[in-house]
Amino acid sequence: MPPDAAIVEAADHSARHWIYLEQGPLRPGTEAHKRAVCEMFQATFNPYKPSIIDWPKLDTAAHARLLGLPIWDIAVQTEGKAGLRMKTYAATLADPDMRAALALNAWEEGRHKEVLSHLVAAYGIALAPEPEYIAPRDAEWAYLVTGFSECIDSFFAFGLFALAQRSGFFPQELVDTFEPVMQEECRHILLFANWLAWHRRTIRWWRRPWFELRVAAVWVFLVWERIRLAKGIDSGSDTTAQDNNFTFSGAQAVGDGGADTAVLMGLCLAENDRRFAGYDARLLRPTTVPRVVRRALRVMRLVERVRAKFPSRRRQ
Repeated sequence: MPPDAAIVEAADHSARHWIYLEQGPLRPGTEAHKRAVCEMFQATFNPYKPSIIDWPKLDTAAHARLLGLPIWDIAVQTEGKAGLRMKTYAATLADPDMRAALALNAWEEGRHKEVLSHLVAAYGIALAPEPEYIAPRDAEWAYLVTGFSECIDSFFAFGLFALAQRSGFFPQELVDTFEPVMQEECRHILLFANWLAWHRRTIRWWRRPWFELRVAAVWVFLVWERIRLAKGIDSGSDTTAQDNNFTFSGAQAVGDGGADTAVLMGLCLAENDRRFAGYDARLLRPTTVPRVVRRALRVMRLVERVRAKFPSRRRQ
């Protein structure tokens, strides 16, 4: 039996709005900062159950568009790997509060996989056989790769989700049904950004240089993986990088060339800000991707102004 609408609305509101009651700054590495981060993640937990989601009926065109998205195998397998990696790393943490927060994050990743599994079953989407999910030997590296991947992919997914909603690519009923999962991704990267700052300040000083080298290596690895994935999509290759989310393939399918790049990037920035707006401003937000995109937008706008001021002459 579906839960009462008022209960669902209250849980959804609580998942998006949270203010830490203690006054004063929350400096990364302090006990107050750690308490705030962990309390945020526990207090904003949304208790929705994938098993009782009432997936809306789709008309023929919408159903065909859903089936045509080349993302479902990647999405299901990504969530499966993410949950195991987070669970493995959480078990290594000595701090009980942070360990509990990351364990809950891992459980929610498993719930995302369950949501996607119910979705593909409801709409008759065929999936490739799932691989065996094996716990990583290097738990910290795996968690860093997963966390930074989510920071990158969620930023663009927020914009693509809004684009799909505005364009009518998905019916509003399906958008509303999947919305809690999108907001949950916002909570996940909020937790990761603050865990990262906390971890940097609390690990022993002699380990910090090695840790920063690992962070840099993760960024190099992720950029290389996304370039490889993009080339694979462009060439029509059947090979996909399953460790990455479905930003690239989803962008090609949903955007279909209909949205200007600058407009899409602006939409991603606006949606990113909107989704984080309800959480205590003293908590850190992921900054790397938004900063890169803002700089790229400034360059693109400068180029457009130069082109408008000095239009190229048409050949006679």
